[in-house]
Amino acid sequence: MAKVQPLPAAASPSPSPCSYSDGQPSQQAYTVWMKSLVFNGNGCTVYTADGEVAFRIDNYGCKGGREVFFMDRAGNTLIRIRRKGFGLFRRWEVCHVAGEEEEATPWFSVRRAKKGGDAVTMHGGAGTCYRVDGCCARKSDYRVISGGGAVVAEVARKQTAAGLVVGDDVLTLAVEPEVHHLLVLGLVVVCGLMNRSL
Repeated sequence: MAKVQPLPAAASPSPSPCSYSDGQPSQQAYTVWMKSLVFNGNGCTVYTADGEVAFRIDNYGCKGGREVFFMDRAGNTLIRIRRKGFGLFRRWEVCHVAGEEEEATPWFSVRRAKKGGDAVTMHGGAGTCYRVDGCCARKSDYRVISGGGAVVAEVARKQTAAGLVVGDDVLTLAVEPEVHHLLVLGLVVVCGLMNRSL
């Protein structure tokens, strides 16, 4: 497996995934590289703060395909993301995949909101429960906001300890401990698909 070298502990701007402050769990940091580990594949790779591969995302087809698979490091499919509809009615359906028979259970859908950003609706829920602010093709920085208005995750271009900004295809994702991390990672992938960076 590929490994991204972590920053030295003293120079690390973000806490480790298992860190606690005052007895409370803190943010978990991921690095999202908008490149596939599969030769000639289209997708991205998610690394932990320690530089280990956590997840990989591939569509095994053309860039901006209609279906994307979100897998763990062993290649087991965890969620499936499909583009549905056309034009103004386009949305992305995200489903949990259970077991090898790949029975998918609808989880949430994402669509462009009328006031900008993206709106997330959970299946079986009561309307919009998350909002993605700032996600557009020209920006790498955006935030995921809960229905109550709290920022639950932030995405930004990755910076080195010296303050150098890495390429625009390498992002840092900081996720609050109270939110489902796979849901937030799925949202980052959907934003990449909407902006045609995958």
